[in-house]
Amino acid sequence: MLKPEHIGIAVKALSISIPLFEKLLNSQCYKTELVESEGVNTAFFKVGDSKIELLESQHSDGVIARFIEKKGEGIHHIAFEVADIEAEMKRLQQEGFVLLNDTPKKGADNKLVCFLHPKGTNGVLVELCMERKPAE
Repeated sequence: MLKPEHIGIAVKALSISIPLFEKLLNSQCYKTELVESEGVNTAFFKVGDSKIELLESQHSDGVIARFIEKKGEGIHHIAFEVADIEAEMKRLQQEGFVLLNDTPKKGADNKLVCFLHPKGTNGVLVELCMERKPAE
């Protein structure tokens, strides 16, 4: 793993949370994006070398909506940048971690992503992410 890439924060409404985080971070949201495969709308902020990703559910029964219903708004996951996502997935599986997807999938912000089951990471949802190449 190279570095923490971003922290994902579950929010009820981007329309409320984007202005709040712009004030908090003294930084403008640089990108919003719909990730249909995950059923989320996202908003990104740069903070030094890392980012903050706000996640809003598109559906009342989506994964983010269920997370907020159970735990409230707040930190949803931490993402780590990796140089080779497939090699890192293989390494982590060999170490006994459970992956939530068998192959990398397209995520927000031009990334390939894979999540680790939080039961094996002290309750923290961990995301691996790697920049997608232009052809992917």
